[in-house]
Amino acid sequence: MMVRATIRVYGEVQGVGFRAWVARRALKLGLKGYVENRPDGSLLIVVEGDEGGVKQLVEECRRGPLLAKVDNVDVTWGEYVGEFQEFEVRYSELELPR
Repeated sequence: MMVRATIRVYGEVQGVGFRAWVARRALKLGLKGYVENRPDGSLLIVVEGDEGGVKQLVEECRRGPLLAKVDNVDVTWGEYVGEFQEFEVRYSELELPR
């Protein structure tokens, strides 16, 4: 079954390679969506794909990459929409080269 999840990861999750780590895992699991840093210091992941793959990504996010310290992961489940063609890392205006 195809599902959609919105995942918020809290803790020391910015500046530690978490977005790239999530993107690699999502691609390996065949998932589509995006990951971005949020102004409050959390990480936002919106992901769609096979339920098993999405659940696996959620569990992996509870650990995160080596340098991260994950305090909490909130997951909101939704209906599959099919709006994404790939999985991407999104950057804020401040992070983009000038």
